[in-house]
Amino acid sequence: MAAPDRSLPLRQSSKALPMIRHMIKIGWGRVFIWLILVVGAIVMALPFLWLVSSSLKLEQRVFQFPPQVIPDPIRFQNYVDALTYKPFHIYVKNTFIIVILNEIAILWSASFCAYGFARIRFPGRDVWFSIVLATMMVPYFVLMVPSFVIFSRLKWIDTFLPLTVPFFFGGGAFNIFLLRQFFRTIPEALADAARIDGCSEFGIYARIMLPLAKPALTTVAIFAFLGGWNDFIGPLLYLNSPQKFTVAIGLATFRSVLYTRWDLLMAASTAVTLPVILIFFLAQRYFVQGIVMTGLKG
Repeated sequence: MAAPDRSLPLRQSSKALPMIRHMIKIGWGRVFIWLILVVGAIVMALPFLWLVSSSLKLEQRVFQFPPQVIPDPIRFQNYVDALTYKPFHIYVKNTFIIVILNEIAILWSASFCAYGFARIRFPGRDVWFSIVLATMMVPYFVLMVPSFVIFSRLKWIDTFLPLTVPFFFGGGAFNIFLLRQFFRTIPEALADAARIDGCSEFGIYARIMLPLAKPALTTVAIFAFLGGWNDFIGPLLYLNSPQKFTVAIGLATFRSVLYTRWDLLMAASTAVTLPVILIFFLAQRYFVQGIVMTGLKG
């Protein structure tokens, strides 16, 4: 009768040890990555948490040291006072008018231009697209003075036209680039099948490309909303009447040379930030999907 091979468990254990060590290394690596992400998230969230905390404090305790993380007492009346201290219902209405018009303009014109650069072959297409991308390197402040001169001669000062009409002509180079990259990921066979069935080029754009580009369009819509909601320089340049101010200008009016109600300013800033956070979380899935898929094909 043959003797049992007692070296077999030793061999198995010698093979298992490297695997265990590798798993431990992977586990510690993941713990380290999660630790960095958690610390980074806390650091990024601290300004917003301080904003919310300060919006619920008494005026004399906003800059108290050491600061109170949880206000005592909690004063929700600050939000009522902040939103009635200035006519914020007018500011919000004006901002939504500008944002909605910009959303329509950007989604329509940017997608139309992007489809042309992605699917239609015409002489100099790549050159023109390079010129469009080159406009992203021109700072807004360089164009500020000539733009103001043009709009002042058009008698558009103190109206919403300078803040909305330009977006109907292209929608922005970055938005065109983002949508073009997404259109190039859609199989060309879908458009060819539609052409065989007699569909026009505009029909392909409207009936096939736009429904499939919902993630990219959602991403562009979020960027357009953020741009219009947070825009400060544009309304500051072109709007003079207090009845036409936006929320960004309304927040700036809380500060004065002699006295600033910091508690009301914090409450108003928190209230103005909430729509942005809400829209981002509602459209987060489409936003991430749009950003990821636009980089799949050059």
